[in-house]
Amino acid sequence: MGSQGQAATSGPGDADDDIGRRTHAAAHFVFVPLMAQGHLIPAVDTALLLATHGAVCTIAGTRATAARVRPTVDSARQSGLTVWLVEFPLDYAEAGLPEGVDNGDNVPVEHMRSYLDAVALLRSPIESYLRAHAPYPTCVVSDFCHPWTTVLASNLGVPRLSFFSMCAFCLLCQHNVERFNAYEGVADDNEPVVVPGLEKTFLVTRAQAPGCFFRGSPAWEEFADYTERAQAEADGVIMNTFEEMEPEYVAGYAAAKKMKIWTVGPVSLYHQLGDGATLAARGNATAIDADECLRWLDGKEPDSVVYVSFGSIARADAKQAMELGLGLEASGHPFVWVLRNAHEYDEAVRSFLDELEARVAGRGLLIRGWAPQVLILSHVAVGGFVTHCGWNSTLEAVAAGLPVVTWPHFSDQFLNQKMAVEVLDIGVSVGVTEPLMYRKEVKEIGVGRGVVEEGVRSVMGGGVEAEERRRRARALAAKARAAVQEGGSSHGNLLDLASRFRAA
Repeated sequence: MGSQGQAATSGPGDADDDIGRRTHAAAHFVFVPLMAQGHLIPAVDTALLLATHGAVCTIAGTRATAARVRPTVDSARQSGLTVWLVEFPLDYAEAGLPEGVDNGDNVPVEHMRSYLDAVALLRSPIESYLRAHAPYPTCVVSDFCHPWTTVLASNLGVPRLSFFSMCAFCLLCQHNVERFNAYEGVADDNEPVVVPGLEKTFLVTRAQAPGCFFRGSPAWEEFADYTERAQAEADGVIMNTFEEMEPEYVAGYAAAKKMKIWTVGPVSLYHQLGDGATLAARGNATAIDADECLRWLDGKEPDSVVYVSFGSIARADAKQAMELGLGLEASGHPFVWVLRNAHEYDEAVRSFLDELEARVAGRGLLIRGWAPQVLILSHVAVGGFVTHCGWNSTLEAVAAGLPVVTWPHFSDQFLNQKMAVEVLDIGVSVGVTEPLMYRKEVKEIGVGRGVVEEGVRSVMGGGVEAEERRRRARALAAKARAAVQEGGSSHGNLLDLASRFRAA
């Protein structure tokens, strides 16, 4: 494996003997997150929350992953938390990967299976590191996409918890469509069926809710089976949601899987305890200075700005980007629009964006690259969120008390849309019903500028319906804050985790 055995770390060692002595009886959670922004950030936030309750946490990741979260972890360590970051290099040649592909956000689709296999090769170096450095682990917390951690935990002789950066509603729907064979005899991937086993009626299609995320092609079947076996063998589940938001689905999923569920979210609220720099430091380096962003927002009226972002993977194609921009312009509302891959557009689209930016100067802020999302969403000027419905973004909107315009692109985002629109009633859909990415066939699916304008006006405008939607969103945010405070459900679950997995 060559250099794989060489771990770089900001973690425990000879210089940390005093820390080791002080924490010998504490729970020591080893986090093995999926190295992709949407999975990594909530896993790190969960580790930081556990550390605030006296636990020791070690986060294992690839070099690019470590670089991405090091500012956040270093800030936490400087504040006195016992959280360590250990990085392990991938063996690209062994895994058949292009050089430098070491996190889920930059892996080409055709290499994703090889990438997951490459990360699995880190089991032995991680185990060797943990055996050589005190304190000894008491629990492994791994992303559900890492079934190989069953062997890691077994070899170490410690329990293993599955980590989900998804809501219980989504997981229960996915579980039920598989458990009850809801798609049996349904040939069309876009034909709606009722999700079985739920009190309320929800319609889904195989394209929107395929069950296990890795099924659908022979190459993934073995991995899918492995993943499901690993989930069934877990000693429990940690989930970034909160019980008060979806009590029936948390209970339903726990009953269906016959295991303990610890809801600990919204984990992004950890950063509300910090300053703006901490908020801005989550994930990749931002393309705009936090102070500059705050100054722009400070100049806007409360609840007047709509925030637009499609997350770390999804992106609008050239035509769609132009329609989106024209719809935002026509809405008349101030907006912050994040274009993560703006540099990938051709000259025509880049010129369009420059011209749009000039026309809406002072009213529209275009951020070409990463943005300090939690910082923006928590600002008093922001009143709505146009989102791809990734669960992190959806829950961050909930925590900020914002209604959403839902625009799902793939995977669990369609079920998250249903959560926002049909369960929580804080969202308005733009009408996308088929995946826009990772499709079996190429098909042009567009959302016109008029639909964009209407969606923005619906969540940002006046009227009884819009006011009620905002009221529900604010009430939900109050429940979210209560959940993570002393006496709240998520706070209690974190205390239980830190106590239950203490060293013997």
